[in-house]
Formats: sequence, C-alpha cells, structure tokens
Amino acid sequence: MTTLLKTVKLTGKGIHSGLPVEIKIKPSKKRGIYFVRSDIDGAKPILATYDNVGEAKLRNTTIGDVNGAHVQTIEHLMAALFISGIDSALVEINGAETPIMDGSAYVFLQEIARAGTTRGKQKKIIVKKEVIAYTKEVRKTLPLMFRIKLWLMDKIAHRKSDGFVKLSPNDKESLDIVATLVYPEKIIGRQSYSYSYDGTKKSKDVFVKQIARARTFGKYSEWEYLKAHGMGRGADETNVIALNNNGDGTLNKTIWPDEFVRHKIIDAIGDMATSGGFIVGKLESYKGSHALNNIVLKKLFSDASNYDIVEEI
Repeated sequence: MTTLLKTVKLTGKGIHSGLPVEIKIKPSKKRGIYFVRSDIDGAKPILATYDNVGEAKLRNTTIGDVNGAHVQTIEHLMAALFISGIDSALVEINGAETPIMDGSAYVFLQEIARAGTTRGKQKKIIVKKEVIAYTKEVRKTLPLMFRIKLWLMDKIAHRKSDGFVKLSPNDKESLDIVATLVYPEKIIGRQSYSYSYDGTKKSKDVFVKQIARARTFGKYSEWEYLKAHGMGRGADETNVIALNNNGDGTLNKTIWPDEFVRHKIIDAIGDMATSGGFIVGKLESYKGSHALNNIVLKKLFSDASNYDIVEEI
C-alpha cells in the first residue's frame, strides 16, 4: 500500500464545465483512491473504481451519481496516481470536475513527486482470460437521438465504428499497452504507440519523459457543439491541441507528431487504474474510448476465472 507523504493542493478549471476548482490530494491509510465533494454537505467519499463509474462518455470518465455527488474527468489524475505507485489517497474537491491543468498528466505527476510517497507495493490483478469490448456495445447503451447524431458524424467524417479494447494474458509482470488511432484528419491519420509499465523506475521515467505531457485534443469546428452540450467550455490553447477545420494542421504546436495517440495511453492507464490495482496483462486499444475501457473492466471482473488477485502490502 502506497500513499503520499503530504497533501498536494492544486487549482484550475474543468475542461468541460469551465468552472474554477480546487483539489487536495491527501495521504490515506485506507487502500483505494477516494474522491469526496467538499462543496456538498454530507457528501460521502466515492471510491474510484470501475463499478462506481456513473458515466463513461467518449470524452471523459465520471464517478459517482451523475444526478448527485459525482466527479467528472478523473482519468488524468488517476493515471498520475497509478504511475506514482499510489493506491491510497483521499481527493477532496470543491466542484464536479477535476481540474484539467495543461490537458495532460504532467502537472499532477510533478506535484505528487514533490510531495513524496511512502514505500509499498500495488495490488496485482493478473489477467487469465481474454476479454474484449466493442464500440457497437457502447452505442447500444446510448439514447437513440445521441446514437443518430454519432452515426451522422461518423458518416460525414467517413469514420467506421469498429473500435475495440481488449485485455489478454501476459507472460510478463507488466501492463503492456498498444494504442491505435485512426482519424480521417491528415494531421492524425493512423497512429500507434506502445508502452509497458512494470512498476520499475525505468518504466515510470519513460512515462514521464515520453507520454505524461501529451495533451487532450479536439477539432475546433466541433467546439460550439460541445459547449452547447455542456462540454469543452474550459478548453483553450493552454490545455487542448486544437485541430484546424481542414484537419491538416493544428492551431497550436504539438510536442510530438503523434502526441494524439500518446494521450490515449494516459487515458487508458487512468481508466485501468479504476480496476483498484495494477493490471498485469496486455491491453490493446483500437479506436478506444473511456466507455470501452470501462466495459472491458466490467467484463474482466464479471467472472472470477478471468483473473487472479495478488495482494501485496
């Protein structure tokens, strides 16, 4: 079990709500990452696990009651906590959305490193059988009108809804991720990126140097639609890579040409962290999404023969 040595305080704004928010990430002696809404009297801590995900849209992960106490867009912070080896913390937050900071996991990692952590080992969840989630399964759970809008958007953009996320056994003591994006926009096109995490300093350093600063992204032409539907109101050039309307360039500079798919590694790790442990296995994400990540975890834990748990203190 690993936690912080001291409290981390961060302020920012929600990328979707645009509202100011403050979080305090506190040490905890209880295993689990718990979020508690400090702005709601009597709000109970929400354990950040896959079965407490109230909503996993294509663009973010939300835990708790979407009609009550909930916290939106937790994935970047969860990725930073996981890579830092932290499996025990209390996150006090005075709003409904984790601050976006620079759109990546980097600021969270920096502040956690400054605070320091105790020494401990993560609970291992060893994948024994293959499980897979398909985009078509996600679409079936959405309201009819939203499905129609997605279908129209895909048709206009010439996109296929053939995405999937697959977890399978691994003969190593690591989580090996391969993420692939396929976009019609020339600036993205087809991108793939691989990353292996085994809990060592070397694998953590690779994440910090090669992945952690990768920012979320979106098409500028979709911004008005997102704002009208309560998303993207806090997005700007400091926290989002904005694709131009032609899709052949960006309105702000990228760190790497494949920064887009590197960010998907952050999202995947943050969502896998809601398993409540360190998943040992292979994760293949093809046109993946937060919703697919959540479904594949639900499938994994739906049958005890799919996995083994190794408890380490």
